[in-house]
Amino acid sequence: MPESPSSSSAPAAAERSAVKAFGRFELRALLAKTERSMVWLAADPRIGRELILCMPRVAPNSEAAMAHWMSMANAGARIEHPKLAPVMEVGRVEQWPFIAYERSLGETLDERLRRTAAPTPLEAAEWMSQFLEGLAFAHEAGHAHRDIQPAHFLIDAQHKVRLIGLEVAQEVFPANVDFNTVTRRAVRESAEEDILCAGLLLHRILSGKRPLDQADLHAVVQQMQPLGKEVIRLGWETPHPIPDPLRAICNRATDRQARQRYLLARTFLRALEGWRLVAQQDEGGAIQLLLDKMQRNGHLPSTSGSLRRALGGNSGFDAQHTNVLSELVLKDMALTLELLRRVNNALRQQGHQGEAILNIQRALQMIGLDGLHAAVSTLKPWPGVLQPQAAERLKAVMQRVAKAGEVAQALRPAGYDSEVTFLIVILQNLGRLLLAYHLPDDALQMQHLMQVPEPTEDQPQPVGMSEQAAAYAVLGCDMDTLGTALTKYWHLGDDVMRMSRRLPVDAPVHKAMDDVELLRQTASLANELVDCFGLPETRRRAALDVVTRRYAKPLSIGAKDVQEALFGSPEKARERAAERPAPPDLEGESSHLREGAASAAAPSLRSRLTARATK
Repeated sequence: MPESPSSSSAPAAAERSAVKAFGRFELRALLAKTERSMVWLAADPRIGRELILCMPRVAPNSEAAMAHWMSMANAGARIEHPKLAPVMEVGRVEQWPFIAYERSLGETLDERLRRTAAPTPLEAAEWMSQFLEGLAFAHEAGHAHRDIQPAHFLIDAQHKVRLIGLEVAQEVFPANVDFNTVTRRAVRESAEEDILCAGLLLHRILSGKRPLDQADLHAVVQQMQPLGKEVIRLGWETPHPIPDPLRAICNRATDRQARQRYLLARTFLRALEGWRLVAQQDEGGAIQLLLDKMQRNGHLPSTSGSLRRALGGNSGFDAQHTNVLSELVLKDMALTLELLRRVNNALRQQGHQGEAILNIQRALQMIGLDGLHAAVSTLKPWPGVLQPQAAERLKAVMQRVAKAGEVAQALRPAGYDSEVTFLIVILQNLGRLLLAYHLPDDALQMQHLMQVPEPTEDQPQPVGMSEQAAAYAVLGCDMDTLGTALTKYWHLGDDVMRMSRRLPVDAPVHKAMDDVELLRQTASLANELVDCFGLPETRRRAALDVVTRRYAKPLSIGAKDVQEALFGSPEKARERAAERPAPPDLEGESSHLREGAASAAAPSLRSRLTARATK
């Protein structure tokens, strides 16, 4: 067996001399040795080049086992992908099989980390993204690696990464086994361990230290929960500050609970790519994927089938006042968003930069009945492209958003338009709505990560991930980043983008200095209050009290206001809103957010169209 020397005695010296030759190869250095495999730096005098030889730690124990090993290794060598190192040779020297690669493909990860300064978080994410591309392709082709190690991570001078060693570490069976009938370890189970080891590789790169101070990642896995007792989480003493999204991705990859980890290399890759592209200020990842899907399938499916049918028959809608019609439109979030998109796009084309309309009555006055017909006709009817279960989840999100909108209307400061307030709540949830429609599997994955796991002896009071951490781990960006990117895509202006971001839940709330911030706070309060109803009932009341106290002084509200908004009648809530003292004049007042400007007397659509025809 080609092992590295361990002493300076005469027998050891003779042994070193003996192991220098491995068939026609000259073994120059043992790059890595793990429980399952070895990686050697070798020279081939026949071609005058250096090679990397990967071989199992334990030789196949029979000719049948050798034939099986060679068959699987050759099958893996036939897989072609830019991130999988091309195999130069699959061969054997006596009882030792090997796979040979060109040394010119690069150095191992450990060699790179010893030789150069620690990579930046962006560089680390780029390296791991390339590595995961190759691993995902191999898994999808039906192969597992089974011994992901730093020595199997090759990187060249141009930062191009390739995976080596596929199918070197295979299952060891008794010598008399029939390989045509034996049930091998499930590829899926092996693939999940590959992904966990890839997470440990990312941890190794970001932390600058070996996990648990061990070189063999398979040995680390054996000590991690649930097999052992160790927990691997990225510490705070790292060579570079680690951004929160990347930290969440890394920690999810090595989470103590197996159900929380990435189960597919492609999912791990998407999260890293999503963060990397956002960090580079390039609208890629989840953002670009959503934009592409919106181009094909629209933003949301329409829920107002009756309105669609009525408009198709033109049954009396031309005589309706816009305030009556706006109430019908606001019940359909897809139509509401489509009208906002259309009217603000028209404003931009007319040269009104930086202005935005956030009132459905004003939007209807601008586009008229024909514009409403056109908006309705472009929307897909419910449930759009969704399967029934995903449609139910989207409906639940819409109901929660609608409830938050009603609460915000009840709690809004006196003098501010109710439709504007409702629409800001929708925009603060735009990322959640579009994610539930266009990427329902990702939304469900986030939902699972946020669920509180069952208590265990080690974790008697477990907690689920926060929404932000779950979004980082799945998408590589948070919901606010997703939502504001889409409002930017619709050209809704800087004020709207600012209002569409919720206040951070871990930051204090200060008194607003302008209308925009005041309405942003009101919508954030409503969303946080409604979010409390997703908590277990034993924690709900305390959470509601915390949110109420947080916003009480800046928004001049009390517990009675919140109770009425959440549980009272709409009429009483509106009465309390009207009785609430109006705030003083604020700096940078945005008149379109005030009730007098946004909800001025609205003529009927018929009179609006008539006026347009007589011009």
